[in-house]
Amino acid sequence: MILHRYFARRFLMTFLGVFAVFFITMTFLDLVEQLRRYASTEASFVDIFMLTLLNVPQGIYRILPLIMILAAIGLFLSLARSSELVVTRAAGRSALRALLAPLGVALLIGLVAVAALNPIVASTSKEFETRANAIRGATSVLSIGTSGLWLRQGSRDGQTVIRAQSANLDGTALKNVSFMTFTPDGRPSQRIEAASAELVPGAWAVTDAKIWDLETAAVPEASAITRDQLSVASALTPDQIRDSFGTPASIPIWELPAFIDRLRTAGFSAQRHLVWFHTELALPVFLVSMVLIGASFTLRHQRGGRTGLMVMFAIMLAFVIYFIRNFAQVLGENGQLPAVLAAWAPPIAAVGLSLGFLLHHEEG
Repeated sequence: MILHRYFARRFLMTFLGVFAVFFITMTFLDLVEQLRRYASTEASFVDIFMLTLLNVPQGIYRILPLIMILAAIGLFLSLARSSELVVTRAAGRSALRALLAPLGVALLIGLVAVAALNPIVASTSKEFETRANAIRGATSVLSIGTSGLWLRQGSRDGQTVIRAQSANLDGTALKNVSFMTFTPDGRPSQRIEAASAELVPGAWAVTDAKIWDLETAAVPEASAITRDQLSVASALTPDQIRDSFGTPASIPIWELPAFIDRLRTAGFSAQRHLVWFHTELALPVFLVSMVLIGASFTLRHQRGGRTGLMVMFAIMLAFVIYFIRNFAQVLGENGQLPAVLAAWAPPIAAVGLSLGFLLHHEEG
């Protein structure tokens, strides 16, 4: 038990050291990038630095498997060079048993990352987008809530808020839709209720509409009119509507199931978010596979120039597994693979491959 605690503490300290190095490096690199990107704006250095601090957690979270493989390689190389693994074997402990503590720490780090770091990254990413949009003068145009789908469009004549009960996959065809138009000073000027609306170039083609004049009519209901067909001017494009969904990474994992349900209720495809949800759940297993891959090549006592070669093989294999994981995720998002298979198959396959390699060299 004491030996397991020792290995666990060594691995945790190695991981934290690698994590700190990457965090500091990425902070400086991102600060330079943000200064270049917003050099032509009136943003102060404090604003840019805050953007950097909000953006770095997302980058760190994305490269967490790389940090894990480097921490595993660093630990096992250190143990091999100090002959601690030789002493451990001589004491009757197999190398595979010595792996239990690092694997437990990796699993715990993965669970903490999914349960705590994921919501933090989602929150900082959302705040980053909000502040970046404020600096650029851009705003999001779409929101999906429990009461339906909401859009906003604007022009020099005022703002229009659009609510629909459901929509097609790209948000360009709405059902049971209402348009509420406001003047530039914020007063309501017109309300339209319609059975459907379809986005065409430069306008919404509205069907079965009822129109209320809220600005000049003393009794809006008395002067309301109906139209079979109506055109409502709009500067929105399908790309703007699709892009305003954002990424699944901007939604905390605890809120993803409810958000997926709302997407499906509104008529949108939730495949992308479903694949991301299962990929996040599989992250602890993927981090465990990174430790096993690192152990497969560096657990043995290293001699001469083979150390660098083994480290290179471990990192290359980790990158191959990471690429396969991302490729499977893309296939899952496109609907070519089931979401569960796309998310769980790569990490489970990586665990099986590395375990087989370890058993072959340690017990074979």
